[in-house]
Amino acid sequence: MTAFLTLIIVLFILVAIWQMVKIFDLAQVGSSDSQVATDKDNKINGYMMMGFLVFIYAITILSFWYLGDLPLTSNAASEHGTEIDKLMIISMVVIFIVQTITQFLLHYFAFKYKGEKGRKALFYADNNTLEAIWTFIPVIVLAGLIIYGLFTWTSIMNVDETDDPLIVELYAQQFNWKARYGGEDNTLGLANVRLIDINRANILGVDESDPYAQDDVITQELHLPVGRPVLFKMRSQDVLHSAYMPHFRAQMNCVPGMITQFGFTPSVTTADMRQNPDIQEKVENINNIRLSKSVEIEAKGQELLYEFDYLLLCNKICGKSHYNMQMKIIVETQEEYDAWMKEQKIFKNSLINN
Repeated sequence: MTAFLTLIIVLFILVAIWQMVKIFDLAQVGSSDSQVATDKDNKINGYMMMGFLVFIYAITILSFWYLGDLPLTSNAASEHGTEIDKLMIISMVVIFIVQTITQFLLHYFAFKYKGEKGRKALFYADNNTLEAIWTFIPVIVLAGLIIYGLFTWTSIMNVDETDDPLIVELYAQQFNWKARYGGEDNTLGLANVRLIDINRANILGVDESDPYAQDDVITQELHLPVGRPVLFKMRSQDVLHSAYMPHFRAQMNCVPGMITQFGFTPSVTTADMRQNPDIQEKVENINNIRLSKSVEIEAKGQELLYEFDYLLLCNKICGKSHYNMQMKIIVETQEEYDAWMKEQKIFKNSLINN
């Protein structure tokens, strides 16, 4: 019903605008219909350009003041996250400076050199110095950003196997995630979607004959020990998915028929992040909204109050329930992780014998 009323209101607004345009056209009857701009037209356009310049600067300042959450990025929970944030901030600062200068020059020159009767335009057919300036400066700046980005990306992706990273498989399917740990030997067994056997509860297609697969652990919740490197191996059962962990500044596509990987080291436990003032403020705002809709939420059988958790999300539109494809991530101490792992059932003991 709300959507229908919104559509009706938008329709009425469009009709009103159309009627106003007709009235404006009728009001112009008898006036000059010359397509050549007069000095008055050029003067008006020049002042309008300056007015629009003031408008966009004012909107920018107000957006920073009322909507900005400075710093632009924060609350990174992985060791490489601060480097990603730094690269993002540098890029945004460069873009902001260039945009501020170029917009000023564009609007100011449109005002200063507005058309006037008797004035003849002066122009350069070419100017090698100017062309060199506006070619080399962007090349140098962009090259610097790209090289910095490549070094950052390389430092993230080149996981050192000698650091004994925790090996975890992220398995994507419409519309949920599964995690598979390598067990005590920290080595994942072979797997293939053709080996999926629902009758035996082999939901990931793990090779039952592979000795490395016997102690694998399959879970629906992702637990990670803080301070230990993690190397994720990613598979997809059906369509293209994307494993996105925003607080860890991590994202990698999960492609059917191949294994992709991404590594990082968690640096902040879930418990510590919940004590972060920024997170507490956001949680409070969310809960205030949920309390205002408590009847509707409780009628759906959902928890009323929200508690912060890291999440693994799908960042590719993979179908009608894409929005609901997520898995909780818990970052904890090594001792807590070990205790949780001891409670899990290993793969060979999870199969159903027919």
